Amino acid sequence: MTDTVENLEARANMETHSALPPEETERLTGEIVAALKTVFDPEIPADIYELGLIYKVEIKDDRGVDVVMTLTTPNCPAAGELPTMVENAVASVPGVGVVNVNLVWDPAWSPDRMSDEARLVLNMW
Repeated sequence: MTDTVENLEARANMETHSALPPEETERLTGEIVAALKTVFDPEIPADIYELGLIYKVEIKDDRGVDVVMTLTTPNCPAAGELPTMVENAVASVPGVGVVNVNLVWDPAWSPDRMSDEARLVLNMW
């Protein structure tokens, strides 16, 4: 069983099915999101979480974390470094086990995925 945090239509839709205690799952979820918010695309002054580049975060019973993410474009110059930056940020959270980052292109990213915070920073109203 796993605990899933999805960043699709809702910014953080959480389903709890984990063997981990709920308070630990909640702590890990909050700290993982905070860690993701420290990762910025070098060309965009907004973090990858608020940009909507994180599609899914799955916290497993063994505390391993799987992250499904995308980039703004397949030609993104940061394609080689952003997944590693995400892996390192999530791995820095106390109590997190092995982190796997999967880069996907479907569904394609669009500006509709950005939060209001990212829109404000980028002046995209």
